[in-house]
Order: sequence, then structure tokens, then C-alpha cells
Amino acid sequence: PQILRVKMTRHLLSEGVPTACTTIEEVGSTGVGALTVGFIIFVVCTVVFLAKANTSGEQRKYYYCSTYICGFAAMAYFAMLSGQGWTAIAGCRQFFYARFADYIITMPLIILLLGQVAGADVPTIAATIGASSVWIIALYMGSVSVVTTVKWFWFLLSIGALAAVIVALARSFKEASMQRYPEVAELYGKAAWLIILAFFCYPVVWLFSEGFASFSVSFEICAYTILDVVTKVLVSFMVMSGHDALREGPAANKDFF
Repeated sequence: PQILRVKMTRHLLSEGVPTACTTIEEVGSTGVGALTVGFIIFVVCTVVFLAKANTSGEQRKYYYCSTYICGFAAMAYFAMLSGQGWTAIAGCRQFFYARFADYIITMPLIILLLGQVAGADVPTIAATIGASSVWIIALYMGSVSVVTTVKWFWFLLSIGALAAVIVALARSFKEASMQRYPEVAELYGKAAWLIILAFFCYPVVWLFSEGFASFSVSFEICAYTILDVVTKVLVSFMVMSGHDALREGPAANKDFF
């Protein structure tokens, strides 16, 4: 029996399956600080956008999206700050699945927000939201996979879904925005390219965190916090800055670009 257990252990290690961890690499003080700052920022922004939504007219639909985007992010950051929503993954590394519970909700809301700004049609927005859900789910499955080949299969699937999201934002949504006022098209262009740049960075952080485990858990959290603030807070304030331009009306001059 002892020989059999040794053989089984060697087999599991060769397959990339982790044995029981004696120690787990957990978030340090720097990471906790990033979570604290992120939580405070998202709570404050939730209150700001909710107040703005309650005092706006037809533009309130944009602020309701921003309210829930920041609100769900605040909940996720509070969970991580409280030591909840995590587990140990391959390599005995702390993995916060609470972040992905946030992303599966807020990424579609971000796309919905941009779709409303651009004036994209419902099927295009729905298809892009579906692709973003595949992206997040596949990335989560890759994070918790213990077999190396399975992990990279999920990662490649997530990259394919992310590519579909980026193409939709850069082409379909942009074309729709050009049918609106020039100011709206300009606003969408700035917000969309900032989102696209940040979306490119998410798989890079994952690659060197859950992928190769090159980044420490604290560095990973700091990187994700910066990206989250950019995609959720900064973009929402950019939309708020175009409050007067975000109005219903006839098609804009198509020669704007």
C-alpha cells in the first residue's frame, strides 16, 4: 500500500495535480492596502453615481449602469478584504474567486454601458455580452484547473472570446456611435479605446499570476486593482463628463471622422 501511494503521488505530480499544501502563498500588506484603497474608491463612486442617477433625466440609464458596476466591485473587494471568496489553487497559491464573481456581472455591465453610449442595437450588445461571459468563465476555469493542458485550453478559449469582444467594441459599436452626435462619437471613442487597452492587460496579468505564477499574490492584486479602477471608475466618469452630449436625437454628421 505504501508503494502504491508513492506511485499515485508521483503520477499526480506528473499530471500537474497538487498534493496537500503545507503552506499557501497569501496576500501581503501591499495587497491588503490595494484592496482597501479599491474598496473605498468603489464605495464612494457607487454613492456618487447613484446620486447622479436620481437627479438625471434620460441620462440616468448610464448612471444606473455605473452604480451597479462600482457597487458589485465594492462587494467583491469587501469580500477579499475580509478574507472571504478565496481558495488555494495549483502551486499552493491564494486565488480570489470573488474577483471573478464580480467580473461575470460587471464586465457585461461595462459593455452595456458602452453600448448605450454608442447607441448600438440590442443583438450586437447581447452578442458582445455573451462573448464577455465566455471570456470570464473560461479564465476562471483556467485558474482552478490542475492539469496543465486543460489550463491552457481554457486560457486560449478566453483569448478567443476576448478577441470577439474587442472587435465588437472597435468596429460594431464604433460604427453605431458615428450615427449619433459628433460629441457622443468622440466620447465613445475615448472610453472604448481605454477599455480595450485595459482588456488587453487582464490576460497578461493572469498569464504571469495564475498562469506561470511569476507575480506574487500581492502584485497580482495591485495590478488587478489598477485595471478595475480604470475600467469601472475612470470610464464611468468619462461617460459622466459627456452628460450634456448624451441625449437622444437624429443621426449625426457621418463625416465627423
